[in-house]
Amino acid sequence: MKILVAYKRVVDYNVRVQVKPDASGVITDGVKLSPNPFDDIALEEALRLREKGVATEVIVATIAPADAQAHLRNGLAMGANRAIHVVCDQPMQPLTAARVLLKLVEKEQPGIVILGKQAIDDDCSQTGQMLAALWDRPQATFASKVEINGESARVTREVDAGLEVIEVDLPAVITTDLRLNEPRFIKLPDIMKAKSKPMETITLDSLGVESGDHHQTTSYAPPAKRQKGVMVKDVPELVAALKARGLL
Repeated sequence: MKILVAYKRVVDYNVRVQVKPDASGVITDGVKLSPNPFDDIALEEALRLREKGVATEVIVATIAPADAQAHLRNGLAMGANRAIHVVCDQPMQPLTAARVLLKLVEKEQPGIVILGKQAIDDDCSQTGQMLAALWDRPQATFASKVEINGESARVTREVDAGLEVIEVDLPAVITTDLRLNEPRFIKLPDIMKAKSKPMETITLDSLGVESGDHHQTTSYAPPAKRQKGVMVKDVPELVAALKARGLL
């Protein structure tokens, strides 16, 4: 069985994002770009399933500009068998991304598709669900534990009320939550081995996927600056300050 892992490149979570002066987007020139943390968790889970003998091959796929090959090499260094790079220079909305991934699913015929539950750049949390709908296969989102039993997967999900356990038939789409695992550290020998692993490059046009993007972001703005806080000595002083501002 193959496992396909969607592996997005985003601005590193340690970077303080800055809006461009013309408000057309965020500054990415000279900014550190890294794998989406939830996608690293997805790849780690795929690798663990392969090590258990559940899968024979792990494929990482990204939809990104031509300079994203180093990003895919990171996934190969973690342990993926091969990579697929769909070259696209424009930002992509979740529905279009799901349509692209569907084309890769039709080509590779994986038994499981694993994605991070969301990307930290747009926080949409939609691509996995849309892919499952387009593929007409079951989905198990926000997974904190995954167990494969033959032709089905038993997934523990993190929901508002606690934990929910569901069982889905394979093939299926699984999206990963933060507590599913801790991604492994990449060693130097693995980085060297990744240079010789196969990477397929595909143009977006060759897949025949129409954009389908129905809305356009016209401008970006940073969050409003927070006002300076006020220190109080005790609870009575806090209550008095709140009453003075009409909050109590």
